[in-house]
Amino acid sequence: MQILVIGYVWPEPNSSAAGSRMMQLLHSFHQQNWPITFASPAQLSDHMADLSEYNINVTQIELNNDSFDRFIDDLQPNIVIFDRFMMEEQFAWRVEKCCPDALRVLNTEDLHSLRHGRHQAVKTERPFQLKDMYSDLGVREIAAIHRSDLTLMISEYETQLLKDEFQVPESHLMYLPFMLEEAPQSTALPLFEERQHFVTIGNFRHAPNWDAVRQLKTHIWPKIRQALPTTELHIYGAYPPPKASQLHNPKQGFHIKGWAEDAKQVISQARICLAPIRFGAGIKGKLVEAMQVGTPSITTKIGAEAMAGPWPWNGVITDDVDEFVAAAVSLYQDQASWQLMQNNGFSILNARFQRNEWQNKLIQRLLRQVQLKDVLRDHHFWGKMLRHHSLKSTQYMSQWIALKNQQETSAEK
Repeated sequence: MQILVIGYVWPEPNSSAAGSRMMQLLHSFHQQNWPITFASPAQLSDHMADLSEYNINVTQIELNNDSFDRFIDDLQPNIVIFDRFMMEEQFAWRVEKCCPDALRVLNTEDLHSLRHGRHQAVKTERPFQLKDMYSDLGVREIAAIHRSDLTLMISEYETQLLKDEFQVPESHLMYLPFMLEEAPQSTALPLFEERQHFVTIGNFRHAPNWDAVRQLKTHIWPKIRQALPTTELHIYGAYPPPKASQLHNPKQGFHIKGWAEDAKQVISQARICLAPIRFGAGIKGKLVEAMQVGTPSITTKIGAEAMAGPWPWNGVITDDVDEFVAAAVSLYQDQASWQLMQNNGFSILNARFQRNEWQNKLIQRLLRQVQLKDVLRDHHFWGKMLRHHSLKSTQYMSQWIALKNQQETSAEK
């Protein structure tokens, strides 16, 4: 299988959960010895992964440029994966035109419209409602999902939401969580008494992470610090803006650390991970990494959403600030409870995120979807309809921009 991945950004596994997720997908294809090409219109970044380690061909592509048609016509991929719906909007019509037999797969990372809708609800200080997803963003995202032959969903909650509320056929969806190695033995990790302080981590460009930092600074950390005056909160994350750096205050034990070369290493040195996430979607990479290094977490219902299933959480889940603070203070000092929570995390990882199990399911599903794509396309009327209308408008706009750019270039000459 010749694989083409069209990325919204270049994968940065040390910067975001989305980057880690993409590397897991690429690893799965590499294990099959499938030729892989990764293409993106984004600028190269300092923190991007070295894809040559997987023998992946890297290509920069342009938006609204017919050069992509020539590129994909030469490549002739069997499967094209669009990383986030914006790439499906921009390039799916070109893929369908040049390689109609290629399987078109959408990788969502999370439902952007759900995250955006929850954000709007938080801004207006009211509960989230489903109609908060009925925005222009939501219409575009759900349309892209219906147009695709298969959509990979990282969250069980969001998978069910698409089926129940947006009539996406189960035949066009696959629940695919993180694919991880088996949890380590606790003896291979720092012990309770060898750890100190609290930690949180997350890309500062991701709005839920920045909101969580503000919640910690204003409402949560002052109360924890009052109860535990010698402890510190270490905040890591890629791309910290000046407004984040200005929150750095060692006298208050509030430390903005910025980029972490090794996220797991810094989380493993802390005793507790704090994640007061008020809005968001998908599953949270920081909380998975905390489980992997045996660090219990205090988080919210949205923070823990779709992660543990029936297994008990590796810490405490609460949306109440005072309960959040009390849990953090108590667990920081209680070694027996701390070790129980650590083991809960290992159980979640081993029960729900086993790499070999999910890699095999992914490969088998892709092969099956390739085999049945014509039948499934014929039976999904909504997908046909949206490709005919919605995608055509994107195509014509793109072609107009490309023609305009060509005319401007000719005029300059």
